[in-house]
Amino acid sequence: MTLLRNTRWRYYGAFLLIGGDAVMRILFVCTHNACRSVLAEVITRSLGQDRLQTASAGSAPSGRIHPLTLHYLERAGYETDGLQSQGMDELGDFHPDVVITVCDSAAREPCPVWLGEAIKVHWGLPDPSHLEGSEEDRERAFAEVMDTISKRIEAMLAQPLEQLKPVEVTKLLNSLAHQSA
Repeated sequence: MTLLRNTRWRYYGAFLLIGGDAVMRILFVCTHNACRSVLAEVITRSLGQDRLQTASAGSAPSGRIHPLTLHYLERAGYETDGLQSQGMDELGDFHPDVVITVCDSAAREPCPVWLGEAIKVHWGLPDPSHLEGSEEDRERAFAEVMDTISKRIEAMLAQPLEQLKPVEVTKLLNSLAHQSA
């Protein structure tokens, strides 16, 4: 793979050049990297295919993906092999163009801060792995979060991302933060 610095994104980093197409790199961040950020990474990777490259990380990673996260991803047909709970310092050569925090500010969760160069937005999502209740309640909570992520990513992919300026991408992603399932 060859790195190409796209002039529209010069400040925000290089896009990967894959088959002549620029690929936006998105990092999903939450505290433990065990549920919401992993859901977002996997769903976005599946929907974004050749337009988006994804990763997820946490400020205080739990060291394992929550078992229900894996269960509901697999049940929905998503690939989960190779997933791991990792810290923001373990990303290696992954340099995001966009960082999306997914912690739930409504639940007064502290959100990690990304200090690197990237567009930064917040998509608050409730943590379905912390829900106490019946199996049906947990299933419904996971389905709602997964549907919300899917709808936001689908709406994002409906736009000509490769042609947008960073300020336009920021505006778009901020507007999607209020979209729910």
